[in-house]
Amino acid sequence: MLIKYLIVFFISMIPLIELRGAIPVAAAWGLMPTDNLPRLVATYALCIVGNMIPVPIIYLFARKFLEWGQDKKFIGGICQFFLTKGTKAGQKLEAKAGKGLFIALLLFVGIPLPGTGAWTGTLGASLLDMKFKPTVLAVMGGVLLAGIIMLLASLGVLGAAGAVLG
Repeated sequence: MLIKYLIVFFISMIPLIELRGAIPVAAAWGLMPTDNLPRLVATYALCIVGNMIPVPIIYLFARKFLEWGQDKKFIGGICQFFLTKGTKAGQKLEAKAGKGLFIALLLFVGIPLPGTGAWTGTLGASLLDMKFKPTVLAVMGGVLLAGIIMLLASLGVLGAAGAVLG
């Protein structure tokens, strides 16, 4: 059983998958039983922690790595691609959000769509020169929101609500 929790923890750290994949896996493996609230909450928290561990590392080092690697032979193209695309996307988000950049980042990370997780949001915030603390808080809020959405979807609550409303 412990190995399953470790796998879920590490899945929540993987870029693009993050807790959006870890929570459904945990639910499928029975690690989030609805009749055992403490275990369900503990597994949810495990996914949150796993998803958040890379955030400070990404914020502090990803931009530096991309800037360093942009003129290197083998990785220069991909580094330049991420710098260019990330900066353009960040500037576009900043132009639309204005002073609401914190909320925009929180919602960007919190809506569980491919490519909108903690990794992408943190890199974007770093490229926008957002301060560390607001970045971590916005990303944490987004991860909590995405986790709740994925938890409800994985437990069938959203499907049941849709059936009742539909």
